[in-house]
Amino acid sequence: MTYPRACDSLWSGATLVTMKDGLYHLIEDGVIAVHQGKIVWLGARAQLPEITAAEHHHFDGGIVTPGFIDCHTHLVFGGDRSAEFEMRLNGMSYAEIAAQGGGIISTVRHTREADENELLNSAHQRLQHLLKEGVTTVEIKSGYGLDIDNEIKMLRVIRQLGETLPVEVYATCLAAHAIPPEFSGDGDKWVDVVCEQLLPRVAQEKLADAVDAFCEHLAFSPAQTEKVFAAARGLGLPVKLHAEQLSALAGSSLAARFQALSADHLEYATNADAQAMAAANTVAVLLPGAFYLLREKQQPPVAAFREHGVPMAVASDANPGTSPVLSLRLMLNMACTLFGLTPEEALAGVTLHAAQALGIRESHGSLECGKVANFVHWPVARPAELVYWLGGQLPCTVIYQGEKRDSTF
Repeated sequence: MTYPRACDSLWSGATLVTMKDGLYHLIEDGVIAVHQGKIVWLGARAQLPEITAAEHHHFDGGIVTPGFIDCHTHLVFGGDRSAEFEMRLNGMSYAEIAAQGGGIISTVRHTREADENELLNSAHQRLQHLLKEGVTTVEIKSGYGLDIDNEIKMLRVIRQLGETLPVEVYATCLAAHAIPPEFSGDGDKWVDVVCEQLLPRVAQEKLADAVDAFCEHLAFSPAQTEKVFAAARGLGLPVKLHAEQLSALAGSSLAARFQALSADHLEYATNADAQAMAAANTVAVLLPGAFYLLREKQQPPVAAFREHGVPMAVASDANPGTSPVLSLRLMLNMACTLFGLTPEEALAGVTLHAAQALGIRESHGSLECGKVANFVHWPVARPAELVYWLGGQLPCTVIYQGEKRDSTF
């Protein structure tokens, strides 16, 4: 192995949890050499070559993991839906709440009413919670504007978050999230607007890194989703999909046909879906927060994903309606207790496999030479502790692009 004679910093004194190939792959008493924001060497201290460093940083034990990646969120929105949460717990149905102007249309209304600064400030507050738990990369979707101007507004805010906070932000256009109220249930008409007017503008202005859709009986059909995907791919944008959350429509198989980066939720995915995803190298993104809040019973087919070698990511799905989650680490626990993942699988789900779900596995998601130096020191004895503890914030030191990240955002 070649290595540099000099680097910007050396980080030592902890066990490295590299997550190479999605496994712990522990290196005890490890050292990481960083130069120009990249990892240029790592290994056991006893094997450290002669490298001079401008700075030396020593941890007193503990573990170092790759920076956490939250690969599915809806952090930008106006208003909140806590009142609806209380109404549901008091026995009111979703249909009754919707009839009173609640549900996603409530969020759409508040998002349209908010200006960019209001949306930026509220999302900034929510994102801070994730950053304090070791998140160094996050994906954020639009989808609460549901008209051209407000979808563009949301995507601009998402880009601004990446410019104003020490976190890498990936933007996803989710205009095919729900049928806008102005379209009176005519999904085909809205899909035409998305494909012919909105997506070309999004691509031209470089406002999104991917395109998503909600393929479900209460949202968009497989045929409508396919039209959105064809338009996105024609513009050079990769695709993702909300699929099989409430019913089996073979949306994840459709996503695989378009070489989707990921298919997400997947409670009703079938063995055939898992096979198709494996063949396309499409990641299964599991969202236990929504499963928990909606008190669902149908679990995603984790055994089938394992059998066919489908990478499984875990994300917060942070959103105002079905997953008001501000802790990705809590999702690690839920992925294990609700879906049966092992702690090692769960940790891979917020590191290497989450990176793959964003199309950045070659540069992110594990501690390996050549990758971006995003990593986190945790004062715990073993990786499983990150999954084990419920509530509170474990103290951590975040290294972002090779520099210690200030915790005062």
